[in-house]
Amino acid sequence: MRITQSMLVNNMVRNLSNSNSKLDKIQNQIDTKKRINRPSDDPVAIMRGIGYHRDVDKIDQYKEKNLGEVNNWLDNSDAALDAVGIVLHRVHYIVGEAANGTKTEDDRAKYKIEIDELKKHLQSISNTQMGGKYIFNGTNTLTPVWKDGVFSNETLPGPPPVPPSAPGWDKAVNIEVTEGTEMTVNVTAVNMFKDLDTMMQNIGDALVGTPGNPSNSIEISALIKSVTDNLDVVLEKRAELGARQNRAEMMENRLSSQNISTIKMMDDNEGTDYEKAISELMLQETSHRASLAVGARIIQPSLVDFLR
Repeated sequence: MRITQSMLVNNMVRNLSNSNSKLDKIQNQIDTKKRINRPSDDPVAIMRGIGYHRDVDKIDQYKEKNLGEVNNWLDNSDAALDAVGIVLHRVHYIVGEAANGTKTEDDRAKYKIEIDELKKHLQSISNTQMGGKYIFNGTNTLTPVWKDGVFSNETLPGPPPVPPSAPGWDKAVNIEVTEGTEMTVNVTAVNMFKDLDTMMQNIGDALVGTPGNPSNSIEISALIKSVTDNLDVVLEKRAELGARQNRAEMMENRLSSQNISTIKMMDDNEGTDYEKAISELMLQETSHRASLAVGARIIQPSLVDFLR
């Protein structure tokens, strides 16, 4: 077979082009920190990488968004119940003071004024919102617990037929924290706030008495147990919230560990091994220089050389 000068030159150019392509590929791996920059580089690894990226996105959704909302619900609920506890401790003090036989009717009337204000404050706490949602009214997150003098689990006043109360006040609000796993984030406290409102009304009535039945220390003292019992209910609900907060923290730690592991697998799958890539780059540069040197000798002869 006859080998012409043009064939030698074409082969040399093609080989140099291939060498340049290899240099470019290795350089891209180093620059982008990724071993795979196009599907043709490693189709199998690309498919694995898609799965890893999907897993990281899921973990981010659960950890940063879903669990973030879980913590917001739990923290706001706990803060509201803490405020209820502060009110009840104050009520306990007032009732204890008012039960003192040395207190006059005027003294108890002043306590009644404060009790009425604390009652309104408890009603306000029952309507605590988080992101525009009422957190103590079950799944009725757009309806306040206390509105127009009526609790949401009561029958609304009106002519027959009487409108029924909104369903869902005693239902759980659940948020998905991992695939297939949900966590209850709300405290169904409508009945608790209703009982507190009744207790506050009874205390107020006992402080001022009624016509023919003036206030007395014995009747007021009997209400201390009611305050203590309701305070126990609040503490139980806070303990329930605390258990959920601990679970949410453990779920967050678990998702953080999964995220680290998945990112590592993703990096192992498509990341650049710098030591290997730099070694390959140096070898390829050496090979490329050798090809250039050989090519220069191939195309060196010319007509001028023969005329010398």
